[in-house]
Amino acid sequence: MKKVILEGHIIVSNEDLPIILKELPVHIQNTKAENGCLIFMVQQQEHNPNKLTVYEEFIDMEAFELHQIRVKSSQWGRVTINVERHYHITEVA
Repeated sequence: MKKVILEGHIIVSNEDLPIILKELPVHIQNTKAENGCLIFMVQQQEHNPNKLTVYEEFIDMEAFELHQIRVKSSQWGRVTINVERHYHITEVA
């Protein structure tokens, strides 16, 4: 079984930033409660408030894929529909 790591960032428009920052704590809480979530961090950059860095670890690809499915149908998925996503996903033993 290989652990899945997602690293990267999202770029948020000025228009979408207030609602995304409002929904972010709920998204973090919901994700950390998922089975298979090991680490989940999203942090707004001080020097560029429209850039949020993302780091995730899940126990395996199945847990990661279930997370992706949940997110797409969640409020977070709806409010982040227009963000630019820049992710790198790896599997490690």
